[in-house]
Amino acid sequence: MARMIAPTRSNLMRLTEELSFSRSGHELLDQKRSILVVELLTLVDQAADYQNRVDQALSEASQALQDSVMDMGRLTVGNLAGAVNISASIEVGERRVMGVRLPRVETTFSDKGPYFSAEGTSLRSEIAISKYRDALKLMGRMAELKVSIMRLAREVKKTIRKVNALEKILIPETQEALALTKSRIEEAERENFVLMKNVKDRLERVTTMDKTLAT
Repeated sequence: MARMIAPTRSNLMRLTEELSFSRSGHELLDQKRSILVVELLTLVDQAADYQNRVDQALSEASQALQDSVMDMGRLTVGNLAGAVNISASIEVGERRVMGVRLPRVETTFSDKGPYFSAEGTSLRSEIAISKYRDALKLMGRMAELKVSIMRLAREVKKTIRKVNALEKILIPETQEALALTKSRIEEAERENFVLMKNVKDRLERVTTMDKTLAT
């Protein structure tokens, strides 16, 4: 249903500007939606790859730990674990994609090895430590991807709603109001033209009559 607007030239100009602005906004939002969708799909593919890598890394780390236990015994491995001096630092930054803030997760490790004497220990213990460290780093990247995907998906939904509102509601309503206002202005101008023509004709007849009476 078209908006009821007074059929004036100023309103016609305002509606024309509003329609132009809405179309520009629709074009920009549509471009934003496309860029966000491409970024979202890229991150989804990366997340699927990283999920496999995390699963594989955890499986390898678990297997390495079991190998250590089988080689040295659970008690020895437990004692060695208490001697491991590794601290993990997770730094969270951000990047922006079309105004959407996405996290950057960087995992770093600080250790003061060797943690224990090599005598009486197995290389498998070192392998297990390395495997778990690799898995933790991958998990940090996986967390970054999952949060980014959630934020992008939310923004894509919002952008799609805005695009649809412009495309299906605001722009059609403005077009209809513009066409109706233009039509009413043209109709009023035609009526004024006919009215002025009638007035002119009457004035001419009166003038002719006055001249006739004068003679």
